Amino acid sequence: MRIDQQPAFVLHARPYRETSLLLECLTRDHGRIGVIARGVRSERGRALRASLEPFQLLAMDLLLRGELATLRSAEPSGAVQRLAADAGIAGLYLNELLVRLTGRQDPHTGVFDTYALALSRLAAGEPAAWTLRRFERDLLAALGYALVLGHEAETGLPLEPELSYRYRVEQGPQRCQPTAGGALRGAWLAALAGDVPPDAAGQQALRGMMREVIRFHLGGGELRSWHVLAGSAPPR
Repeated sequence: MRIDQQPAFVLHARPYRETSLLLECLTRDHGRIGVIARGVRSERGRALRASLEPFQLLAMDLLLRGELATLRSAEPSGAVQRLAADAGIAGLYLNELLVRLTGRQDPHTGVFDTYALALSRLAAGEPAAWTLRRFERDLLAALGYALVLGHEAETGLPLEPELSYRYRVEQGPQRCQPTAGGALRGAWLAALAGDVPPDAAGQQALRGMMREVIRFHLGGGELRSWHVLAGSAPPR
């Protein structure tokens, strides 16, 4: 199947045979696709390889056969978008999360736009930590794992801003003591639901909650970029 001028981002690249690359690409209409970029590590393929930068929106021509596609051409679409320092580290986390949580050729409505929006926020200098929380929230929703942020899991009662809750994956918030491990104030969960950044303590607590949720959906695994983010400042 030929796929022409498909909006796409390169999420990951690794050497393939002597002169090629195996790419993981997020496409708008076909989800994540494994793409063989033949000859791009040779002298003749240098120009094409230069266009395969992460975080850059591309228009790709692909030939899809079975599990993998072959890259026919790729060119930048729109302005060049570069992420540096903390924003670059955050962008690599977005890429790893997409590779680990999505299946190949399994498109989900909204994932592509959610990713593109997160990149634009990082490029614009918006706070990386809050951008990551918003992306995690929206990605989980797009994949069918939407968080419960408005009511208690057991009673269905609305969350109280000053009360404390423990987030149980696949259930939702359950009331707990403020001293319990992983306790979150209702106000912090409401902030995530309402797209309003909470205070520093709330952002730190939400980070821990999201890692627990993501770890569950990874089957208990870890992300390499978590360790990189742990060493960056401010905390992620």
